[in-house]
Amino acid sequence: MNAPELCIDRLLSSRKTLERVLDNLKEGIIAHDLQRRILFFNKEAERVTGFTREEVLGKDCHEAFGEPFCGDRCAFLYENPAPKEHDEYTLHITTKAGEARVIDMSVSGMDDGKGGFFGVLASFQDMTDLVDLKMKTGMLTGFSGIIGNHPKMLQVFQQIQNVSGYDYPVNIFGETGTGKELVAAAIHRESRRGHKPFVPINCGAIPEGLIESELFGHMRGAFSGAVRDKKGRFELADGGTLFLDEVSELSKTMQVKLLRFLQERTIEKVGAEKTVSLDVRVISATNVDLKQAVSKKTFREDLYYRLNVIPIRIPPLRERKTDIPLLIEHFLKEPPRVHGGNRLRISREALVCMMDYHWPGNVRELQSAVQFAIVKSNGMEIRAEDLPLELKAERAKTPHPGPTGKLDSPRVRQALRETGGNKSRAAAALGVGRATLYRFLVRHPEIGL
Repeated sequence: MNAPELCIDRLLSSRKTLERVLDNLKEGIIAHDLQRRILFFNKEAERVTGFTREEVLGKDCHEAFGEPFCGDRCAFLYENPAPKEHDEYTLHITTKAGEARVIDMSVSGMDDGKGGFFGVLASFQDMTDLVDLKMKTGMLTGFSGIIGNHPKMLQVFQQIQNVSGYDYPVNIFGETGTGKELVAAAIHRESRRGHKPFVPINCGAIPEGLIESELFGHMRGAFSGAVRDKKGRFELADGGTLFLDEVSELSKTMQVKLLRFLQERTIEKVGAEKTVSLDVRVISATNVDLKQAVSKKTFREDLYYRLNVIPIRIPPLRERKTDIPLLIEHFLKEPPRVHGGNRLRISREALVCMMDYHWPGNVRELQSAVQFAIVKSNGMEIRAEDLPLELKAERAKTPHPGPTGKLDSPRVRQALRETGGNKSRAAAALGVGRATLYRFLVRHPEIGL
């Protein structure tokens, strides 16, 4: 054995020295055996989670943190665990103080040298500050499955982060097609309930006679056709989140029943004699102004204040047009087998056409337009003539003059150079909106995007 190997052997043979090394790592380290008993917990793990060694060592991992530390990715949720040799994933945790944190987790099974596992070793890095920094600098192109980096969307991302650590009701307001369910699902994923069910229901899509049974469930024999007991959406969401889309469509009777749950946390199934206590977070959404509905007496004022504890407004696509190229790029990744597996490009003329359109159907309409163009295009590029008829008709009505006194190539080049290529700051220096600058850059490829 040479000198370096001897030094490493002595290092690993000393428990105190090894612990000192692990305590000086910039990664959190946690190890537990096959019974989930925590064997090791370093200083960085203490800092990130807020729990001390004394609080967790020797305890069941799930009990020490009040829930599975790895959420639904935990290999020890059920009997006869089968941990992987190695796994990596992003995780959202809640600290002892109730703060939401984003961590990058790397998990490896600990081998006993005979081909068998005797536990799990996990290392993790706190990425929360990096995510926050990307939001503040505009470097973020998406968050928790939502695409965008317009300032209004970054504000939505920040709100999602802020509310994820609390169980307060959230009401999401936005036009049809803006992605209300995506935002609700993101809030759920970022919260401590992320490993529990996310159950959506569209209150406006279910007939009045069935909505109570759908929400609260029913007992066998409660009505004609009720041949068995049925769980409602509230019960299916127990421990997780219930998303009530188009909540303004609920009848006054159902509004009363929803209000009762929010006050008492209990439901009563149709035909049942007993109430059932449930732990469910409620997120609601609507494309109409609930306050106006209250004024018109179509929505209960007391329910409005219960649901609208934390309001989140999603901007329509016409207010964040600089996100259109990002969204198009995302949608073009979806059909990998089209055109021999090669991804389509979009021509500048087609992109200008899509930037100029007002998108009444918002992101959903944009996705449909891209899918239409994918099917219609015959080559490797989507052209303006491949777009849906309404986009081309709008394009024909819109005048497209050359450079004006307000924007011209030399001034734009200079502004981009002085701001280091930051389009938001360049637009502010030029006295125009980001969308205006972006459209100018699309029409003048010689400047470069």
